[in-house]
Amino acid sequence: MAETTTTIERTSRRTLTGVVTRDSNAQTRRVEIYRLEKHPRYGKYVKKRTVCYVHDPKNDSHMGDTVEIMESRPLSKTKRWCLVRVVKRAPSAAEVATPAKA
Repeated sequence: MAETTTTIERTSRRTLTGVVTRDSNAQTRRVEIYRLEKHPRYGKYVKKRTVCYVHDPKNDSHMGDTVEIMESRPLSKTKRWCLVRVVKRAPSAAEVATPAKA
């Protein structure tokens, strides 16, 4: 009697969107995810951030890019996320230096 192999679906992993704040290391990016939280006593909204270290094997993302990241297994002491895609590219230094002519 032959057993049939079934594919086990992977549980959906958490995905977040943030901004790359450091790209100096090879294949590692520092991404900050901003959120607003309401102060428990005063009711004012306070801006808070979460810092994630992301694995970027192709070095696609750069400073200022908005990226989508996904949870993964621990890749190093601090890296727990992988790059899914670059949502929006930041303007490069050449584009900022030369303004568009109207």
